[in-house]
Amino acid sequence: MTDFVDDDQRSIRARVSLTQQIDRGSVLLGPRLAGAFLNVPRHPFVPVFYRRDGERFIPWRFTDGDPDAWLDAVYMDDSLITEVDGLHAEHAEAEGLTGVPTSSSTAPSLMADMLDALDVHEGAEVYEVGAGSGYNAALLCHLAGDQHITTVDRSEDLTTKARARLNAVGFRPLVIHGDGAREFPPAAKYDRIIATASVRRIPPEWLKRCRPGGIVVVPLKGTLAGGMLARLTKLPDGTATGHILHTPAAFMPLQNGTGASPQTTTPLPDGPHREAEISGRELDDWTFSFFAQLHMPPGVVRTYSRRDGLHVTTLHDPADGSATLIQDMPEGAPLVTSTGPRDLWKPIEAAYRHWQQLNRPRREWFTIEAGTAEQTVTYAAPDGGVHRWSL
Repeated sequence: MTDFVDDDQRSIRARVSLTQQIDRGSVLLGPRLAGAFLNVPRHPFVPVFYRRDGERFIPWRFTDGDPDAWLDAVYMDDSLITEVDGLHAEHAEAEGLTGVPTSSSTAPSLMADMLDALDVHEGAEVYEVGAGSGYNAALLCHLAGDQHITTVDRSEDLTTKARARLNAVGFRPLVIHGDGAREFPPAAKYDRIIATASVRRIPPEWLKRCRPGGIVVVPLKGTLAGGMLARLTKLPDGTATGHILHTPAAFMPLQNGTGASPQTTTPLPDGPHREAEISGRELDDWTFSFFAQLHMPPGVVRTYSRRDGLHVTTLHDPADGSATLIQDMPEGAPLVTSTGPRDLWKPIEAAYRHWQQLNRPRREWFTIEAGTAEQTVTYAAPDGGVHRWSL
């Protein structure tokens, strides 16, 4: 780095600004958590990141153009894309590329919300799934002590960079290149487990490795985009129970087979159609898409776009080849066209009716119970009715 980003006063002002942005949002920062954001710089962990330019992702370094704008972007309360289709921004050509983001530095306010839920204390043994840039691991090192932190990532390039950057700012946690759902140091047990990659179900090994009374904070997400954060406490019987947090979370899936189903090419149905009860736009509401996801098989893939200003949604289940197209029309009800053995929009319509009947319950009103085999989400309605779904 040059003197521009190493200037103490400039760096301190940037960290103070970021902490104030987080505190003005939905996260009330306690003294210890505020101290972590004030003392741990972000810029050493994201020396290069992608900025969007239309359909392209362009690498951005502090030497590219206005360095003040670069530093302001780093210390905004925003996520920063660091990898696209497995290519880290540091290795990208100046003209950038098109593709799908595969790693990022999470928005600091979301990090703060998750760290607050994790309730890390000095000396707690912490296992982090998804080292990414290393910034979140650095905050954990400040909170618990770096000798108590283990962080893992499936990308050797990411773990190599994260280790070097953590060391450069004075932290030396254990950094592992491997599968965060399965690979642990022998006989290791943890007081806290946190994931910065989403899973459809909580991997059994996380429950086994968490000590009784320990806390697990994990993003749960299927293919309908209804991402949610769960905070669970490990019980003496080996299960864990807790709540869904109020914050929506769109984390990338854990790359090991336990996350959301991989995207496949969705066939476009062509044939008889019917009128839909609701528009595909209803799935853009994260509160409903979370609820709808509970009613769908785990492998269903959703894609959506706009054609001539009208919303178009497709659902595809590779398991049986069912595909359904939901199109808004210039006038009248949306149209549903299906091929294969099932109309995939019918369970979404039924879920929407049920959600309305329950008075549109918010995600934080749901509880979650997880064992190594069975995992369920439960809503206890004010009228005494109990509704339960399997993950």
